[in-house]
Amino acid sequence: MTESRVGTVERIHVASGTGGDPEPREAVEAVADRGLRGDRYFDGDGIYNEQSELEPSDITLIEAETLAAAAAEHGVDLEAGAHRRNVTTRGVDLGELVGERFRVGEATVEGTGRCEPCGYMADLAQESDAVTALDGRGGLDARIVESGTVAVGDEIVW
Repeated sequence: MTESRVGTVERIHVASGTGGDPEPREAVEAVADRGLRGDRYFDGDGIYNEQSELEPSDITLIEAETLAAAAAEHGVDLEAGAHRRNVTTRGVDLGELVGERFRVGEATVEGTGRCEPCGYMADLAQESDAVTALDGRGGLDARIVESGTVAVGDEIVW
């Protein structure tokens, strides 16, 4: 029998429109094959919705440990949602979850690929070194498989 591993949801952010400021939330409704209620991608308004060759994610995640390393190693402050990811995790190696199903709060999600940093994010964050700081560790794109509420402090189980 495989033992489950557990991390936690440290922060949640949504942005209501393309380029909009990330707004912190204590909880959010994750809707299967749609996204997080109140987020730009849920409403079809994200930059990746506008570029047909790119598949938007229902939810994106990034490790709190990565954000701390970006600050320590590169002086890049991406706290408060400037990283443009929806969920900040703690105690989770997101790279292990590509292709895996796991639970985030009440929702079940499936990691679809790495969420690499881009110049657009760096420009919005006003952090010119953000792409370098997050290279190879920019987070995880995921699809919501089963709807449910995700709240700060919830467990992430895989």
